[in-house]
Amino acid sequence: MRLRLPPRAVPLLLAGCLLACGVSCTGTGDPSATGAPGVGDRLFPDAGNGGYDVGHYTLDLDYDPASGQLRGTAVLTATADRQLDRFDLDLAGLTVRRVTVDGATARTSRKGDELRVSPAHPLRPGARFTTTVAYQGAPRLLTDPDGSHEGWFRTDDGALALGEPVGSMAWFPGNDHPSDKAAYDITVTVPRGLTAVSDGELVATRPVADDRTSYHWRSTAPMATYLATVAIGHFDVTRSTTPDKLPLYVAVDPRSDDAATAAALARIPEILHWEQGLFGPYPFASAGAIVDHLARGRVGYALETQNRPVFPGDGPPPAVDTTTLVHELSHQWFGDSVTPAAWQDMWLNEGFATFTEWLWKQHEGGPSLDASAASAFASDADWAFPPASPPHAAAVSAAPVYGRGALVLYELRRTLGAPAFDRLLKQWPAAHRHGNASTADFTAFCARFTSRDLRPLFATWLYGTARPARL
Repeated sequence: MRLRLPPRAVPLLLAGCLLACGVSCTGTGDPSATGAPGVGDRLFPDAGNGGYDVGHYTLDLDYDPASGQLRGTAVLTATADRQLDRFDLDLAGLTVRRVTVDGATARTSRKGDELRVSPAHPLRPGARFTTTVAYQGAPRLLTDPDGSHEGWFRTDDGALALGEPVGSMAWFPGNDHPSDKAAYDITVTVPRGLTAVSDGELVATRPVADDRTSYHWRSTAPMATYLATVAIGHFDVTRSTTPDKLPLYVAVDPRSDDAATAAALARIPEILHWEQGLFGPYPFASAGAIVDHLARGRVGYALETQNRPVFPGDGPPPAVDTTTLVHELSHQWFGDSVTPAAWQDMWLNEGFATFTEWLWKQHEGGPSLDASAASAFASDADWAFPPASPPHAAAVSAAPVYGRGALVLYELRRTLGAPAFDRLLKQWPAAHRHGNASTADFTAFCARFTSRDLRPLFATWLYGTARPARL
């Protein structure tokens, strides 16, 4: 999940049952013709919606930094998984002007962050349908259960949108849960002289009227809603390619362009090459980074937004250091390509990213892998709860998800042996490339690499509540 700057139990069979009954059975399992207002996520039960799967988002956004007003049109192409007389979209605030389903005006109502849509004609199971939502207003900042912020950050020269865990609903309507990934076309129109950066690849830049510019970004690889971003403002943009021809797009707010940050960002090709050696081919068509300057303390974390992670540039320099860059780029494999099936599976993102940090530090001549593991083992904070079972939503990005999640992988490496574990590091992201995976999927996958019974290892390190006597 988010890497803060500085950073921020159930049995195995029961975990599998929780996944099967709580997430993959979308919503409440009610056979009626109403899509559920949530997918039943254990930590965020209202996140997402039941009854359909989105395949593509087309977002056409027009933003005025002076007033903070956003005008948007969202076109969602989806498939119904049951008959639907009504379905929900997640949308926080903003005024909905009109909604159509397959071109016909739909009736709507609002309840909290749910936009309820009743099509003019019921949707049949398996039907592919298009929903168009025209909306406007001043997107708002949301406060997470742990007190951090997400959603739409208004800056002095534009805005920054960050969506983890449920912040995307602050700026576009959608199925806001990581289990529903989709392709995106995002077009952002801004005053001339400003730049709009998003995920994927820049398809076109064109003038609009006399004083505005439109930027069209496209993500053909499936993306979870929480990984979508838009950054609007003054940026120094560097476009280049890695030695193996991967396009890079790096956008840095000039106020955050210190020498140490520039030196770290210059190492992106080197870091990606090193990570590809560990995890296999880079999973997307481009890479890069966004460094934006906000009012001090407004964000406080870096985020692995797809293709180009975001780093806040409002603290003391450097805005970006290599260890944080390594962490967020590793998420392109673990989190962005292989996305958690539910929020309780976030250790699969953060445990892998933290373990990658440990490997990088050793690679750079710093603490050994053993020393980093020993430090995490000694940390009381890392033992507050089992990493695969955060007790509540406020704990989804707490220390055990990171440090103890990495310890699970460290113990796996010791048990499997380095050669088998190295194969696991490549084969796991390959097996679930551009998909979703759960903790139960991972523990079952690990059994392929040994004849030993791994259940005691997972019972202790992944699900156990007591710290072992020694590492």
